Amino acid sequence: MDIKTATALRRLRLVSAPEAVSFILLLVCSVLKRTTDFNAVPVMGSIHGVLFVLYVLFWLDAWNRTKWPLKTAALYFVLSVLPTGGFFAERKLKREAENAVIASRARREGVVNA
Repeated sequence: MDIKTATALRRLRLVSAPEAVSFILLLVCSVLKRTTDFNAVPVMGSIHGVLFVLYVLFWLDAWNRTKWPLKTAALYFVLSVLPTGGFFAERKLKREAENAVIASRARREGVVNA
């Protein structure tokens, strides 16, 4: 894996958890708006919107660089629209990056022909 691909995956991973947190907070703010006088939906909506747009942009970049199959790319996109999906995406991306580093080291040391 080259440095640009690794960077694309890292950016996607770093924005996935905050995007998930903002989604959950937006849902909580929506409930509070309906049940109390507290209305933070405009603020949380803006924050979540920015993080979601960043997630989609980083997802497109990662998909372009990694050449994921359509099924994998679709999974990462679906995870972005589920309230806790960003946490699962972050964990899966971390595992994928670790496996790529292991494979790269093995190729460099001539252990395997991966």
